[in-house]
Amino acid sequence: MRDLTSDTITEAVISTMRGTLDPRVAEILESLVRHLHAFVRDVHLTEEEWARGVDLLTRTGQMCTPTRQEFILLSDVLGVTMLVDALSNRRPAKATQNSVLGPFFREDRPQYADATDISGGLPGDPLFFEGRVVDRDGAPVAGAAVDVWHSDADGHYDVDVPGQVGPAMRALFRTDETGHFAFRSIRPSSYPIPGDGPVGELMTATSRSLMRPAHVHLLIDIPGFQRVTTMLFPSDDPYLDADPVFGVKESLIEPFDVYAADDGPCRGLTAVPYAVLRRTFVLEPSPAG
Repeated sequence: MRDLTSDTITEAVISTMRGTLDPRVAEILESLVRHLHAFVRDVHLTEEEWARGVDLLTRTGQMCTPTRQEFILLSDVLGVTMLVDALSNRRPAKATQNSVLGPFFREDRPQYADATDISGGLPGDPLFFEGRVVDRDGAPVAGAAVDVWHSDADGHYDVDVPGQVGPAMRALFRTDETGHFAFRSIRPSSYPIPGDGPVGELMTATSRSLMRPAHVHLLIDIPGFQRVTTMLFPSDDPYLDADPVFGVKESLIEPFDVYAADDGPCRGLTAVPYAVLRRTFVLEPSPAG
């Protein structure tokens, strides 16, 4: 352990972990050290740059609160969150693809009957959503829990809407015997990720946009099938190709069909033009065992 050099320190550090009892922990730590040391050598990291990196990570941790997770945001903008998701949720092309959960899911959401208005009375263009959950053979999946949440017309979730009391634009539904569920709400808007912290500094330094494309979050769960955490993006959103958290997938882009109040499948249910979003979600069975 004495007189270590840039060529010998990596193996020396790894040798101190030989007593790690959990083999998976040992595997992860060894790989982490090897890759981290290789990165330092590759860029020839200076002492000043190392100190700036430590400062960034320190301030990232200090920014975290029960309602804001700056470290997850850092993972998001570096593509790590989506990489972990992609490795963990490999599915056939016809199955509904996963995307990031995001920071706004809440366990304390109300459960509503089919076709309920979940907007909470917030202003915005009406949106009628019709969904169906099926298995890989197209058979309906009844009784699936479907969580839904999204932003308002200004890009705010209910927890950030000034003066909002109680949940809005979020709900839990159960699919019927045909696998169907539906709700009414308002059309979500694109919005910026937080830019007032270390992640915002990183985005500015790399000239990247903070704007996430509009989307509707869904989480579908039922025993016997793989849980799906996903989101749907309107096909006309201008930020589809610049999502800072890399959550957009071609299979998750859908047209929001717009109708006049007296036209379309929901005519007569609103006095203003409205959008309809339809989607069939295909679940994969849980792995055996």
